[in-house]
Amino acid sequence: MNSLFSTILLQADPAAAPADGGSGSLLKFITGGGIIGYIIVVLSVVAVAFVVIHFVQIRRNALVPAERVKGVRELVERGDLEGALEYATLPANDCYYLRVIAAGLKRFLRSPFGAFEIKSAMEEAGAEETARLYRAMDVIATIGSVAPLLGLLGTVQGMIGAFDTVASGAANNANYYGALAENIAIALITTFQGLVVAIPCVSIYGYLRNRVDALAGECASNAEEIVLLVEKSGRKK
Repeated sequence: MNSLFSTILLQADPAAAPADGGSGSLLKFITGGGIIGYIIVVLSVVAVAFVVIHFVQIRRNALVPAERVKGVRELVERGDLEGALEYATLPANDCYYLRVIAAGLKRFLRSPFGAFEIKSAMEEAGAEETARLYRAMDVIATIGSVAPLLGLLGTVQGMIGAFDTVASGAANNANYYGALAENIAIALITTFQGLVVAIPCVSIYGYLRNRVDALAGECASNAEEIVLLVEKSGRKK
């Protein structure tokens, strides 16, 4: 096997090497994986876009903004539950936290058993909102799972091409070593591409899930305070 690779290297055309080794090597890793390699590159672009979107969306200021927490709490403390519900449902105030609060206040104000159901209503809304965030992140997890499989597929494709070239027995053909090297390169480059995409995706997905869990816990803690204030008011408005 070593002699085979040595022969390939010796037979390679030196003029084919790029003048700029750094940029040439990077370009080779991007374009040298064939069709499967291009698919992995496209997936990497999609993954980057979703990662940026989720880093913007999954923030404390976006999900549990302090001014919204304070605003609805002040209304509830004054006993203005209708005003608190109106505040929580304003499109301009829309956020994870207020959607949870709105679900609880609606149940409290509109159900004859609202005082007993407000907490469960908020818990259901919180679980639904958290599940929605998880589903949105599934794209990143899916790309992290599919990318190495595509890399493996490219590896199989490249090795099949390499063995087909060897089986042709055209060692004296001027293109023999070039074709063999190209197929081996496809096999290795697609594996590399798949791992380069998968490792960050899996890591970032885990980080984002932990971030969602932490913010969901913070939301639940603030919602529990609202429940206690509502129950303390002892009346519906």
